[in-house]
Amino acid sequence: MEPTVEVEQKFLFDSDTLKAIEDIGDCVGQKRFHDQYFDTPDFQLTLRDVWLRRRKQSWELKCPIDPVKGAAETGREQSLCTRYKEITNLPEIYQRVKEVIKDAREDCDADVPPSDEDDSWLSKLKLCCFAEFTTTRRSFTLKGEDGVKIDLDQADFGYHVGEIEVLVPEGGDIQSAQEKIRHTAQRLGLNQERRVEGKMTVYLKRYRPEQYAILLSAHVL
Repeated sequence: MEPTVEVEQKFLFDSDTLKAIEDIGDCVGQKRFHDQYFDTPDFQLTLRDVWLRRRKQSWELKCPIDPVKGAAETGREQSLCTRYKEITNLPEIYQRVKEVIKDAREDCDADVPPSDEDDSWLSKLKLCCFAEFTTTRRSFTLKGEDGVKIDLDQADFGYHVGEIEVLVPEGGDIQSAQEKIRHTAQRLGLNQERRVEGKMTVYLKRYRPEQYAILLSAHVL
């Protein structure tokens, strides 16, 4: 698959929010999945806001993208929406991770690209799992709003959070995606004054306080 850009805004939800979502959207299913996140012991990936994840034996890399050229974004718009490039092709993920990790062994350059059945590349790059949790997700599509998805997540460590998401092809119209998200948030009556913490931020704060403090001081979180 070609890389896409995930544009999303998180929100907290209650029974009133759920009713509002059901009024303007259709539930398209519920699923449960287990996530593992990987980094080096000195946090070389996450300090660059790069997130390596394995979900259901499939790999995904989320990388920050450059600000939109020529976009006149306000501070509020920048703070509410996140934008990440999503890469799901494992050989490309491997190459990107090697580019980020400073001490990646030179002999890795001649390696055969890894496969889903071969995890030896993790030890070669000194990657280890730093976060692991299971999420139950309900997903909705919106009536009359093409391309907008709403996910309601319940993590097994006791945190609930919603996401309004639009996927954009790499190089596509991110400003239009952000406008769709703003419009959806208004329809749901959401508070748009501050960014809501995602599952990973809350997980790190509770279970990896040293890493959380380092990423916070580096302005990643």
